Amino acid sequence: MSKKFESLKKLVAENEIKMLDLKFQDFPGQWQHFSMPIAMMDETLLEEGAGFDGSSIRGWQGINESDMLVIPDPESVFIDPFMKPKTLSLICDVVNPLTKEKYSRCPRHIAQKAEDYLKSTGIADTAFFGPEAEFFIFDNVQFELSENSAFYFVDSKEGRWNSGRDEEPNLGHKPPYKGGYFPVPPLDAINDIRGEMVMVMQECGLNVEYHHHEVATGGQCEIDLRFDSLMKMADSLMLYKYIVKNVALRQNQTVTFMPKPLYNDNGSGMHVHQSLWKNGKPLFAGTEYASVSELALHYIGGILKHASALTAITNPTLNSYKRLVPGFEAPVNLAYSQRNRSAAIRIPMYSSNPKTKRIEVRFPDPSTNPYFAFSAMLMAGLDGILNKIDPGEPIDKNIYDLPPEELTNIPTTPGSLEEALDALENDYDFLLKGDVFTEDVIETWISYKRENEIKPARLYPTPVEFDLYYDV
Repeated sequence: MSKKFESLKKLVAENEIKMLDLKFQDFPGQWQHFSMPIAMMDETLLEEGAGFDGSSIRGWQGINESDMLVIPDPESVFIDPFMKPKTLSLICDVVNPLTKEKYSRCPRHIAQKAEDYLKSTGIADTAFFGPEAEFFIFDNVQFELSENSAFYFVDSKEGRWNSGRDEEPNLGHKPPYKGGYFPVPPLDAINDIRGEMVMVMQECGLNVEYHHHEVATGGQCEIDLRFDSLMKMADSLMLYKYIVKNVALRQNQTVTFMPKPLYNDNGSGMHVHQSLWKNGKPLFAGTEYASVSELALHYIGGILKHASALTAITNPTLNSYKRLVPGFEAPVNLAYSQRNRSAAIRIPMYSSNPKTKRIEVRFPDPSTNPYFAFSAMLMAGLDGILNKIDPGEPIDKNIYDLPPEELTNIPTTPGSLEEALDALENDYDFLLKGDVFTEDVIETWISYKRENEIKPARLYPTPVEFDLYYDV
Protein backbone atom coordinates (compact mmCIF):
# COMPACT_ATOMS: atom_id res chain seq x y z
CA MET A 1 0.00 0.00 0.00
CA SER A 2 1.44 3.39 -1.04
CA LYS A 3 1.98 6.05 1.65
CA LYS A 4 -0.45 8.41 -0.09
CA PHE A 5 -3.23 5.83 -0.19
CA GLU A 6 -2.48 4.76 3.37
CA SER A 7 -2.82 8.39 4.48
CA LEU A 8 -6.18 8.70 2.73
CA LYS A 9 -7.45 5.47 4.31
CA LYS A 10 -6.46 6.76 7.73
CA LEU A 11 -8.31 10.02 7.10
CA VAL A 12 -11.40 8.06 6.04
CA ALA A 13 -11.34 5.91 9.18
CA GLU A 14 -10.68 8.77 11.61
CA ASN A 15 -13.51 10.90 10.21
CA GLU A 16 -16.05 8.15 9.40
CA ILE A 17 -16.16 9.22 5.74
CA LYS A 18 -19.07 7.81 3.72
CA MET A 19 -18.58 9.27 0.22
CA LEU A 20 -15.79 10.21 -2.17
CA ASP A 21 -16.20 13.29 -4.39
CA LEU A 22 -14.01 13.86 -7.46
CA LYS A 23 -13.74 17.48 -8.65
CA PHE A 24 -12.20 18.74 -11.88
CA GLN A 25 -12.35 21.95 -13.88
CA ASP A 26 -14.03 22.49 -17.22
CA PHE A 27 -12.40 24.57 -19.96
CA PRO A 28 -13.96 27.98 -19.12
CA GLY A 29 -13.14 27.59 -15.42
CA GLN A 30 -16.01 26.01 -13.45
CA TRP A 31 -15.62 23.03 -11.12
CA GLN A 32 -17.45 19.85 -12.11
CA HIS A 33 -17.82 16.74 -9.95
CA PHE A 34 -19.21 13.28 -9.43
CA SER A 35 -19.41 11.16 -6.27
CA MET A 36 -19.19 7.52 -5.28
CA PRO A 37 -19.37 5.45 -2.07
CA ILE A 38 -16.09 5.56 -0.18
CA ALA A 39 -15.75 1.79 -0.64
CA MET A 40 -14.89 2.52 -4.29
CA MET A 41 -11.70 4.33 -3.25
CA ASP A 42 -8.77 1.99 -3.78
CA GLU A 43 -5.23 2.25 -5.10
CA THR A 44 -6.44 1.40 -8.61
CA LEU A 45 -8.63 4.51 -8.61
CA LEU A 46 -5.66 6.66 -7.64
CA GLU A 47 -3.47 5.13 -10.34
CA GLU A 48 -5.90 4.51 -13.21
CA GLY A 49 -8.68 6.98 -12.48
CA ALA A 50 -12.41 6.97 -13.11
CA GLY A 51 -14.16 7.39 -16.46
CA PHE A 52 -16.60 10.12 -17.46
CA ASP A 53 -18.19 11.63 -20.57
CA GLY A 54 -15.89 14.38 -21.84
CA SER A 55 -18.36 15.48 -24.53
CA SER A 56 -20.65 16.83 -21.81
CA ILE A 57 -18.01 19.28 -20.52
CA ARG A 58 -17.84 22.77 -22.02
CA GLY A 59 -15.04 23.26 -24.52
CA TRP A 60 -13.85 19.65 -24.44
CA GLN A 61 -14.29 16.52 -26.54
CA GLY A 62 -16.61 15.79 -29.46
CA ILE A 63 -19.23 13.10 -28.92
CA ASN A 64 -17.19 10.69 -31.06
CA GLU A 65 -14.25 10.99 -28.62
CA SER A 66 -16.15 11.39 -25.37
CA ASP A 67 -14.48 8.86 -23.05
CA MET A 68 -12.08 10.53 -20.61
CA LEU A 69 -10.49 9.74 -17.23
CA VAL A 70 -9.98 11.75 -14.05
CA ILE A 71 -6.97 10.88 -11.90
CA PRO A 72 -7.35 12.10 -8.27
CA ASP A 73 -4.48 14.02 -6.69
CA PRO A 74 -4.10 12.77 -3.08
CA GLU A 75 -2.34 15.98 -2.06
CA SER A 76 -5.48 18.00 -2.87
CA VAL A 77 -7.61 16.21 -0.27
CA PHE A 78 -10.10 17.98 2.00
CA ILE A 79 -13.27 17.02 3.84
CA ASP A 80 -16.14 18.71 2.03
CA PRO A 81 -17.90 21.01 4.51
CA PHE A 82 -21.19 21.20 2.58
CA MET A 83 -22.19 17.63 1.72
CA LYS A 84 -24.46 15.86 4.22
CA PRO A 85 -22.96 12.36 4.02
CA LYS A 86 -19.43 12.94 5.30
CA THR A 87 -17.46 13.32 2.07
CA LEU A 88 -13.78 13.20 1.16
CA SER A 89 -13.01 15.48 -1.78
CA LEU A 90 -10.11 15.20 -4.23
CA ILE A 91 -9.17 17.49 -7.11
CA CYS A 92 -8.35 15.59 -10.30
CA ASP A 93 -6.26 15.76 -13.44
CA VAL A 94 -7.90 14.80 -16.73
CA VAL A 95 -6.30 12.03 -18.79
CA ASN A 96 -6.78 10.54 -22.25
CA PRO A 97 -7.88 6.91 -21.66
CA LEU A 98 -6.09 5.62 -24.78
CA THR A 99 -2.69 7.28 -24.48
CA LYS A 100 -2.77 7.72 -20.66
CA GLU A 101 -1.35 11.19 -21.27
CA LYS A 102 -2.74 14.25 -19.47
CA TYR A 103 -5.37 16.01 -21.54
CA SER A 104 -3.98 19.08 -23.31
CA ARG A 105 -7.08 21.17 -22.52
CA CYS A 106 -7.09 20.29 -18.81
CA PRO A 107 -6.45 23.63 -17.03
CA ARG A 108 -4.58 21.92 -14.19
CA HIS A 109 -2.21 20.28 -16.66
CA ILE A 110 -1.41 23.66 -18.22
CA ALA A 111 -0.51 25.03 -14.79
CA GLN A 112 1.75 22.03 -14.16
CA LYS A 113 3.50 22.61 -17.49
CA ALA A 114 3.96 26.31 -16.69
CA GLU A 115 5.76 25.39 -13.45
CA ASP A 116 7.91 22.86 -15.33
CA TYR A 117 8.79 25.43 -17.99
CA LEU A 118 9.83 27.93 -15.33
CA LYS A 119 12.31 25.43 -13.91
CA SER A 120 13.60 24.52 -17.38
CA THR A 121 14.58 28.14 -18.06
CA GLY A 122 16.93 28.15 -15.08
CA ILE A 123 15.61 31.61 -14.13
CA ALA A 124 13.76 30.43 -11.02
CA ASP A 125 12.31 27.29 -9.49
CA THR A 126 9.14 28.73 -7.92
CA ALA A 127 6.56 31.32 -8.94
CA PHE A 128 4.41 32.61 -6.09
CA PHE A 129 0.93 34.03 -6.65
CA GLY A 130 -1.34 35.84 -4.21
CA PRO A 131 -4.77 36.82 -5.60
CA GLU A 132 -7.09 39.35 -3.97
CA ALA A 133 -10.47 38.15 -5.22
CA GLU A 134 -13.45 40.48 -4.78
CA PHE A 135 -17.12 39.44 -4.92
CA PHE A 136 -20.65 40.57 -4.09
CA ILE A 137 -23.02 39.01 -1.57
CA PHE A 138 -26.62 39.65 -2.62
CA ASP A 139 -29.91 38.82 -0.91
CA ASN A 140 -31.79 38.33 -4.16
CA VAL A 141 -30.94 37.88 -7.84
CA GLN A 142 -33.33 37.46 -10.75
CA PHE A 143 -32.64 37.44 -14.48
CA GLU A 144 -34.33 36.22 -17.62
CA LEU A 145 -33.82 36.21 -21.38
CA SER A 146 -36.57 35.36 -23.84
CA GLU A 147 -37.65 36.31 -27.34
CA ASN A 148 -39.72 39.28 -26.12
CA SER A 149 -38.08 40.25 -22.83
CA ALA A 150 -34.79 40.58 -20.98
CA PHE A 151 -34.10 41.80 -17.47
CA TYR A 152 -31.94 41.42 -14.39
CA PHE A 153 -32.52 42.48 -10.80
CA VAL A 154 -30.15 42.20 -7.85
CA ASP A 155 -30.76 43.37 -4.31
CA SER A 156 -28.95 43.70 -1.00
CA LYS A 157 -30.24 44.88 2.36
CA GLU A 158 -27.15 47.08 2.65
CA GLY A 159 -27.52 48.54 -0.86
CA ARG A 160 -27.62 52.34 -0.80
CA TRP A 161 -30.56 52.22 -3.22
CA ASN A 162 -32.65 50.84 -0.32
CA SER A 163 -32.12 53.84 1.96
CA GLY A 164 -35.75 54.89 1.42
CA ARG A 165 -37.36 51.45 1.55
CA ASP A 166 -39.77 50.54 4.35
CA GLU A 167 -37.97 47.69 6.12
CA GLU A 168 -40.08 47.73 9.30
CA PRO A 169 -37.88 49.49 10.39
CA ASN A 170 -35.16 50.71 8.01
CA LEU A 171 -32.21 51.45 10.29
CA GLY A 172 -30.33 53.43 7.66
CA HIS A 173 -26.93 51.71 7.73
CA LYS A 174 -26.24 51.51 3.99
CA PRO A 175 -22.71 52.05 2.63
CA PRO A 176 -22.63 54.97 0.15
CA TYR A 177 -21.89 54.34 -3.51
CA LYS A 178 -18.10 53.99 -3.75
CA GLY A 179 -18.04 54.40 0.04
CA GLY A 180 -17.92 50.83 1.31
CA TYR A 181 -14.17 50.53 1.93
CA PHE A 182 -13.32 49.39 5.47
CA PRO A 183 -16.33 50.59 7.55
CA VAL A 184 -17.03 48.82 10.84
CA PRO A 185 -20.43 47.28 11.67
CA PRO A 186 -23.27 48.20 11.57
CA LEU A 187 -22.40 49.87 8.24
CA ASP A 188 -20.50 46.68 7.36
CA ALA A 189 -23.51 44.41 7.76
CA ILE A 190 -21.80 41.35 6.25
CA ASN A 191 -18.77 41.09 8.52
CA ASP A 192 -20.04 37.93 10.22
CA ILE A 193 -20.76 36.01 7.04
CA ARG A 194 -17.25 36.82 5.77
CA GLY A 195 -15.90 35.60 9.10
CA GLU A 196 -17.80 32.34 8.67
CA MET A 197 -16.36 31.98 5.17
CA VAL A 198 -12.85 32.42 6.58
CA MET A 199 -13.48 29.82 9.31
CA VAL A 200 -14.61 27.24 6.73
CA MET A 201 -11.64 28.07 4.49
CA GLN A 202 -9.27 27.39 7.37
CA GLU A 203 -11.02 24.10 8.17
CA CYS A 204 -10.37 23.08 4.55
CA GLY A 205 -6.67 23.97 4.77
CA LEU A 206 -6.65 27.39 3.09
CA ASN A 207 -4.28 30.03 4.48
CA VAL A 208 -6.26 33.28 4.80
CA GLU A 209 -4.60 36.63 5.47
CA TYR A 210 -7.59 38.92 6.10
CA HIS A 211 -11.06 39.95 4.97
CA HIS A 212 -12.93 43.27 4.66
CA HIS A 213 -15.79 45.11 3.00
CA GLU A 214 -14.90 46.51 -0.41
CA VAL A 215 -15.60 49.87 -2.03
CA ALA A 216 -19.02 49.28 -3.59
CA THR A 217 -22.31 49.38 -1.76
CA GLY A 218 -24.63 46.37 -1.80
CA GLY A 219 -22.37 43.70 -0.33
CA GLN A 220 -18.97 43.91 -2.04
CA CYS A 221 -16.30 41.90 -0.21
CA GLU A 222 -12.69 40.78 -0.34
CA ILE A 223 -11.01 37.81 1.32
CA ASP A 224 -7.27 37.44 0.67
CA LEU A 225 -5.32 34.18 0.58
CA ARG A 226 -1.67 34.05 1.57
CA PHE A 227 0.60 33.53 -1.44
CA ASP A 228 1.49 30.04 -2.68
CA SER A 229 3.03 28.35 -5.71
CA LEU A 230 1.18 28.62 -9.02
CA MET A 231 -0.83 25.39 -9.20
CA LYS A 232 -1.46 25.19 -5.45
CA MET A 233 -2.86 28.70 -5.52
CA ALA A 234 -5.06 27.91 -8.53
CA ASP A 235 -6.41 24.87 -6.64
CA SER A 236 -6.91 27.05 -3.56
CA LEU A 237 -8.78 29.74 -5.49
CA MET A 238 -11.21 27.16 -6.88
CA LEU A 239 -11.85 25.89 -3.35
CA TYR A 240 -12.16 29.51 -2.15
CA LYS A 241 -14.95 30.19 -4.68
CA TYR A 242 -16.70 26.94 -3.75
CA ILE A 243 -16.65 27.82 -0.05
CA VAL A 244 -17.74 31.44 -0.47
CA LYS A 245 -20.74 30.50 -2.62
CA ASN A 246 -21.89 27.66 -0.39
CA VAL A 247 -21.49 29.50 2.92
CA ALA A 248 -23.65 32.28 1.43
CA LEU A 249 -26.20 29.73 0.22
CA ARG A 250 -26.72 28.22 3.65
CA GLN A 251 -27.37 31.77 4.94
CA ASN A 252 -30.00 32.18 2.18
CA GLN A 253 -27.77 34.64 0.35
CA THR A 254 -25.99 34.45 -3.00
CA VAL A 255 -22.47 35.30 -4.17
CA THR A 256 -21.29 36.39 -7.59
CA PHE A 257 -17.74 36.81 -8.90
CA MET A 258 -19.18 38.61 -11.93
CA PRO A 259 -16.92 41.65 -12.37
CA LYS A 260 -19.58 44.35 -12.80
CA PRO A 261 -23.03 43.43 -11.44
CA LEU A 262 -23.91 47.02 -10.44
CA TYR A 263 -24.20 50.08 -12.66
CA ASN A 264 -22.28 53.20 -11.61
CA ASP A 265 -20.34 51.65 -8.72
CA ASN A 266 -17.03 49.82 -8.47
CA GLY A 267 -16.67 46.37 -9.97
CA SER A 268 -14.90 43.30 -8.61
CA GLY A 269 -11.27 42.87 -9.57
CA MET A 270 -8.66 40.31 -8.65
CA HIS A 271 -5.28 41.95 -8.11
CA VAL A 272 -2.62 39.24 -8.40
CA HIS A 273 0.66 39.55 -6.45
CA GLN A 274 3.55 37.70 -8.10
CA SER A 275 7.20 36.94 -7.41
CA LEU A 276 9.91 34.52 -8.53
CA TRP A 277 12.24 32.61 -6.20
CA LYS A 278 15.24 30.33 -6.68
CA ASN A 279 16.86 28.06 -4.11
CA GLY A 280 14.79 29.70 -1.39
CA LYS A 281 15.86 33.23 -2.31
CA PRO A 282 13.63 36.04 -3.68
CA LEU A 283 14.57 37.30 -7.14
CA PHE A 284 12.43 40.46 -7.33
CA ALA A 285 14.30 42.46 -4.66
CA GLY A 286 17.10 44.72 -5.86
CA THR A 287 18.44 48.22 -6.27
CA GLU A 288 16.43 49.45 -9.24
CA TYR A 289 13.25 51.57 -9.14
CA ALA A 290 11.10 50.86 -6.05
CA SER A 291 13.87 48.55 -4.75
CA VAL A 292 13.19 45.84 -7.32
CA SER A 293 15.71 43.91 -9.39
CA GLU A 294 16.40 44.32 -13.09
CA LEU A 295 14.87 40.86 -13.50
CA ALA A 296 11.62 42.12 -11.91
CA LEU A 297 11.54 45.11 -14.25
CA HIS A 298 11.91 42.81 -17.24
CA TYR A 299 9.10 40.62 -15.85
CA ILE A 300 6.96 43.78 -15.68
CA GLY A 301 8.00 44.59 -19.25
CA GLY A 302 6.73 41.22 -20.43
CA ILE A 303 3.38 41.65 -18.68
CA LEU A 304 2.90 45.13 -20.16
CA LYS A 305 3.95 44.07 -23.65
CA HIS A 306 1.47 41.19 -23.74
CA ALA A 307 -1.23 42.79 -21.56
CA SER A 308 -3.81 43.16 -24.32
CA ALA A 309 -3.52 39.47 -25.19
CA LEU A 310 -3.47 38.50 -21.53
CA THR A 311 -6.80 40.21 -20.88
CA ALA A 312 -8.51 37.65 -23.14
CA ILE A 313 -7.57 35.14 -20.43
CA THR A 314 -7.41 37.21 -17.23
CA ASN A 315 -10.62 39.16 -18.04
CA PRO A 316 -12.51 36.53 -20.00
CA THR A 317 -16.13 37.72 -19.97
CA LEU A 318 -18.20 40.31 -21.79
CA ASN A 319 -18.97 41.78 -18.38
CA SER A 320 -15.23 42.12 -17.58
CA TYR A 321 -15.00 45.16 -19.86
CA LYS A 322 -17.79 46.99 -18.06
CA ARG A 323 -15.35 47.02 -15.10
CA LEU A 324 -12.30 48.03 -17.15
CA VAL A 325 -13.43 51.63 -17.67
CA PRO A 326 -12.06 54.91 -16.27
CA GLY A 327 -13.58 56.37 -13.11
CA PHE A 328 -14.09 53.26 -10.98
CA GLU A 329 -10.54 52.55 -9.76
CA ALA A 330 -10.06 49.99 -12.52
CA PRO A 331 -6.47 50.00 -13.89
CA VAL A 332 -7.15 50.51 -17.58
CA ASN A 333 -3.82 52.25 -18.20
CA LEU A 334 -0.92 49.92 -19.02
CA ALA A 335 1.78 51.45 -16.88
CA TYR A 336 3.65 50.54 -13.69
CA SER A 337 4.36 52.43 -10.50
CA GLN A 338 5.27 52.08 -6.84
CA ARG A 339 2.28 52.42 -4.52
CA ASN A 340 0.13 54.00 -7.26
CA ARG A 341 -3.14 52.04 -7.50
CA SER A 342 -4.16 53.73 -10.74
CA ALA A 343 -1.46 51.80 -12.65
CA ALA A 344 -1.99 48.38 -14.21
CA ILE A 345 1.05 47.10 -12.29
CA ARG A 346 1.85 48.30 -8.79
CA ILE A 347 4.96 47.60 -6.74
CA PRO A 348 3.77 47.42 -3.09
CA MET A 349 5.98 49.30 -0.64
CA TYR A 350 4.66 48.01 2.68
CA SER A 351 7.98 46.51 3.76
CA SER A 352 11.72 46.72 3.07
CA ASN A 353 12.15 42.97 3.63
CA PRO A 354 13.44 41.44 0.35
CA LYS A 355 11.21 38.41 0.90
CA THR A 356 8.11 40.57 0.55
CA LYS A 357 9.19 42.22 -2.70
CA ARG A 358 6.66 41.47 -5.40
CA ILE A 359 4.63 43.04 -8.17
CA GLU A 360 0.85 43.37 -8.22
CA VAL A 361 -0.93 42.97 -11.57
CA ARG A 362 -4.20 44.84 -11.11
CA PHE A 363 -6.25 44.35 -14.28
CA PRO A 364 -7.41 40.67 -13.85
CA ASP A 365 -10.83 39.90 -12.43
CA PRO A 366 -12.21 36.89 -10.52
CA SER A 367 -14.25 35.51 -13.42
CA THR A 368 -11.01 34.12 -14.83
CA ASN A 369 -9.86 30.51 -14.94
CA PRO A 370 -7.01 30.76 -12.39
CA TYR A 371 -4.93 27.93 -13.90
CA PHE A 372 -4.94 29.73 -17.25
CA ALA A 373 -4.54 33.23 -15.79
CA PHE A 374 -1.59 32.50 -13.51
CA SER A 375 0.13 30.44 -16.21
CA ALA A 376 -0.37 33.10 -18.88
CA MET A 377 0.97 35.91 -16.67
CA LEU A 378 3.99 33.80 -15.74
CA MET A 379 4.68 33.09 -19.43
CA ALA A 380 4.45 36.81 -20.27
CA GLY A 381 6.76 37.70 -17.40
CA LEU A 382 9.29 35.05 -18.40
CA ASP A 383 9.18 36.30 -21.99
CA GLY A 384 10.07 39.73 -20.61
CA ILE A 385 13.02 38.31 -18.66
CA LEU A 386 14.34 36.16 -21.51
CA ASN A 387 14.11 39.04 -24.01
CA LYS A 388 15.10 41.78 -21.52
CA ILE A 389 11.94 43.77 -22.31
CA ASP A 390 12.18 47.33 -20.99
CA PRO A 391 8.95 48.37 -19.23
CA GLY A 392 9.66 52.04 -19.90
CA GLU A 393 9.50 54.78 -17.33
CA PRO A 394 7.24 54.38 -14.28
CA ILE A 395 4.34 56.76 -13.73
CA ASP A 396 3.98 57.95 -10.16
CA LYS A 397 1.29 60.53 -10.85
CA ASN A 398 -2.40 59.80 -10.42
CA ILE A 399 -3.11 58.59 -13.94
CA TYR A 400 -6.81 59.38 -13.60
CA ASP A 401 -5.92 63.09 -13.18
CA LEU A 402 -3.49 63.36 -16.12
CA PRO A 403 -4.40 65.82 -18.91
CA PRO A 404 -5.49 64.30 -22.26
CA GLU A 405 -2.18 65.11 -23.97
CA GLU A 406 -0.27 62.99 -21.44
CA LEU A 407 -2.83 60.17 -21.43
CA THR A 408 -2.44 59.68 -25.19
CA ASN A 409 1.05 58.27 -24.61
CA ILE A 410 -0.16 55.58 -22.21
CA PRO A 411 -1.60 52.42 -23.81
CA THR A 412 -4.82 51.04 -22.37
CA THR A 413 -6.48 47.67 -21.93
CA PRO A 414 -8.87 46.49 -24.67
CA GLY A 415 -12.36 47.97 -24.57
CA SER A 416 -14.23 44.70 -25.11
CA LEU A 417 -13.83 40.94 -25.00
CA GLU A 418 -13.82 40.96 -28.80
CA GLU A 419 -10.85 43.33 -28.89
CA ALA A 420 -9.03 41.21 -26.31
CA LEU A 421 -9.57 38.01 -28.30
CA ASP A 422 -8.30 39.75 -31.44
CA ALA A 423 -5.20 40.77 -29.49
CA LEU A 424 -4.66 37.20 -28.28
CA GLU A 425 -5.09 35.88 -31.81
CA ASN A 426 -2.26 38.17 -32.92
CA ASP A 427 0.02 37.64 -29.90
CA TYR A 428 0.24 34.17 -28.37
CA ASP A 429 3.65 32.78 -29.35
CA PHE A 430 4.94 33.53 -25.84
CA LEU A 431 2.30 31.15 -24.46
CA LEU A 432 3.45 28.25 -26.63
CA LYS A 433 6.98 28.04 -25.20
CA GLY A 434 7.64 24.79 -23.39
CA ASP A 435 4.36 23.48 -24.86
CA VAL A 436 2.61 25.13 -21.88
CA PHE A 437 -0.34 26.33 -23.93
CA THR A 438 -0.89 24.64 -27.28
CA GLU A 439 -2.25 25.95 -30.56
CA ASP A 440 -5.34 23.83 -29.93
CA VAL A 441 -5.94 25.37 -26.49
CA ILE A 442 -5.59 28.94 -27.80
CA GLU A 443 -7.77 28.32 -30.84
CA THR A 444 -10.42 26.54 -28.77
CA TRP A 445 -10.46 29.34 -26.19
CA ILE A 446 -10.91 32.03 -28.85
CA SER A 447 -13.56 30.11 -30.84
CA TYR A 448 -15.45 29.11 -27.68
CA LYS A 449 -15.67 32.71 -26.49
CA ARG A 450 -16.69 34.06 -29.88
CA GLU A 451 -19.32 31.40 -30.53
CA ASN A 452 -20.81 31.00 -27.05
CA GLU A 453 -20.55 34.50 -25.61
CA ILE A 454 -19.91 37.24 -28.17
CA LYS A 455 -22.25 35.89 -30.88
CA PRO A 456 -25.34 35.42 -28.64
CA ALA A 457 -24.83 38.79 -26.95
CA ARG A 458 -24.89 40.54 -30.33
CA LEU A 459 -28.40 39.25 -31.01
CA TYR A 460 -30.14 40.41 -27.84
CA PRO A 461 -31.61 43.91 -27.54
CA THR A 462 -31.03 45.37 -24.09
CA PRO A 463 -33.07 47.62 -21.79
CA VAL A 464 -30.57 50.41 -22.46
CA GLU A 465 -31.33 50.20 -26.18
CA PHE A 466 -35.07 50.49 -25.48
CA ASP A 467 -34.37 53.52 -23.30
CA LEU A 468 -32.30 55.15 -26.04
CA TYR A 469 -34.07 54.14 -29.23
CA TYR A 470 -37.68 53.07 -28.70
CA ASP A 471 -39.04 56.40 -29.88
CA VAL A 472 -36.74 56.87 -32.87
